[in-house]
Amino acid sequence: MRLIATAVALGSIVCSFLLCGEASAEKIRIGVTNYNLTYLSSGVALKRGFFKAEGLDAEIIRMTPDVSVMAITGGDIDYSMLFGLVVRSAVRGLPVRVVANFMDSSPLALIARPQFKSVKELKGKTLGVSTFGATPEIAARMVFKEAGIDPEKEIKVIALRTDDARMAALKEGIVDVIVIAPPADVEMRKLGYNVVARVDEVFKFPYVGLGANVRKIKERPDEVKRTVKAMIRANRYIRENRQGTIQVLNEWGGIKLDNATSTYDSSWKVFNPDGTISQEGLRLVVEQAKREMKITRDVVLEDVADISVLRAAQAELGIKPR
Repeated sequence: MRLIATAVALGSIVCSFLLCGEASAEKIRIGVTNYNLTYLSSGVALKRGFFKAEGLDAEIIRMTPDVSVMAITGGDIDYSMLFGLVVRSAVRGLPVRVVANFMDSSPLALIARPQFKSVKELKGKTLGVSTFGATPEIAARMVFKEAGIDPEKEIKVIALRTDDARMAALKEGIVDVIVIAPPADVEMRKLGYNVVARVDEVFKFPYVGLGANVRKIKERPDEVKRTVKAMIRANRYIRENRQGTIQVLNEWGGIKLDNATSTYDSSWKVFNPDGTISQEGLRLVVEQAKREMKITRDVVLEDVADISVLRAAQAELGIKPR
């Protein structure tokens, strides 16, 4: 009887501990525009337990870029992964900062109608993007500029929000080229459309990361640090575990297995292994945002980025800052 009583008591203690551990997990909300390769760091952190290991109960919420900015500014979400849009918002004076970078370049591709074989042939044509001012539009404009096309005067831009809407517009001839993330490039190539440029082959710049409200960084630095740690660990998993990552793309991202495989194989190298924000790349994003918004005042990098929690996260993970 004594053994039974002891076992029951121990069982109660264990159950109480587990319940308390579950209850103590901090709820966080992270805004993304889609469940796809672009935001895979969050999907892997969620599905492979990296958030949970940091005591976080993460909810990944799909929302449009404009809604994401309003939500993070107003505190309705805790984080946004739209690196370029967070930078752009900070340049405008909103109280947000980027705190980490998870992609050293963009996996985006410019996909054109069958008659167009190169970027140069798209002068005077129409581009379909998700939302005005979001990173995909900025990246596409930079690709056109590299090809000698003035994106302000020689390209018409239409905002079409979803991937499906952009692909449909391309098929119907409403636009001549779209900027979109994998696996759409694989799907559209099968239908005879041309990938005229891949952004990561043209230039490097921070593409997807983590942005937070200034108040969140100041008042909850430990939570921010643990969120960054979870996603750095997710990125390392992505770089080191091909099959496990393909499975997440398939199940969480809803990508067919063959497309998930080709998407991974063409993109895994762009995932940053340590969360570092390149100053040169960040300056590139800032200057592009200033041009887009016609801002002439100086913007120092500290006005758009806060790397204090990143440094703390890297130290705990034994990472030497780059």
